[in-house]
Amino acid sequence: MQTIMVVEDDSPINEVITEYLKDAGFNPVSLENGKAALDTITGQAAVDLFILDIMLPEVTGLALLKAIRSDDRYRDIPVIMLTAIADEYTQLLSFEALADDYVTKPFSPKVLVKRAEVLLRRKGADPSGVIRNGGISMDVDSYQAFENGEPVKLTLREFEFLKLFLQNPNQVFTRQQLLDAIWGYDYFGDERIVDVHIKNLRKKFQMPVVATVKGVGYKAEEGQPC
Repeated sequence: MQTIMVVEDDSPINEVITEYLKDAGFNPVSLENGKAALDTITGQAAVDLFILDIMLPEVTGLALLKAIRSDDRYRDIPVIMLTAIADEYTQLLSFEALADDYVTKPFSPKVLVKRAEVLLRRKGADPSGVIRNGGISMDVDSYQAFENGEPVKLTLREFEFLKLFLQNPNQVFTRQQLLDAIWGYDYFGDERIVDVHIKNLRKKFQMPVVATVKGVGYKAEEGQPC
């Protein structure tokens, strides 16, 4: 489960964002004070994306953004600035400080969550065609997969399954959705063929990769790289 830190001093807004993120399958960390956020960031927090208000008590959102970008652990972590300040100058300051997105209030919580999902998907892949998430990586051009840098031999179907889960870490797929996505056409055989491929894929990795969602289908293993 990916962690999103929400730093927003307006309690009702913070609560709304947090609930929408939970519903979308994220693990939100909610903070209302800039100093508390800075202390958390400079500690041992593992964060996959930040949502920062600008006008925060003690430490501003822009100061937090600069602290994030100066920390090697968070240099490439997506940051969304969420603020009532809509002037061009502040937006330019944010982007110059390497913010990834800028959302002004009032806003749609659903759209905000979608923006976060898009940024996290982009983070998982680089221009060379390599998808990375935690200890698992895969080169989609050469059809190679790795676990902690060590090559993992996968069949074509296993590779396609893994790629789908890596690219959609919070989505639960039914067997039929997986069949449609992997085979690319309406499959009229036994849906349990999916179970066989998932079972074989799991055997290839030391760490858990795919979780079963009882009565629904499969998703990336909670708390694991993909």
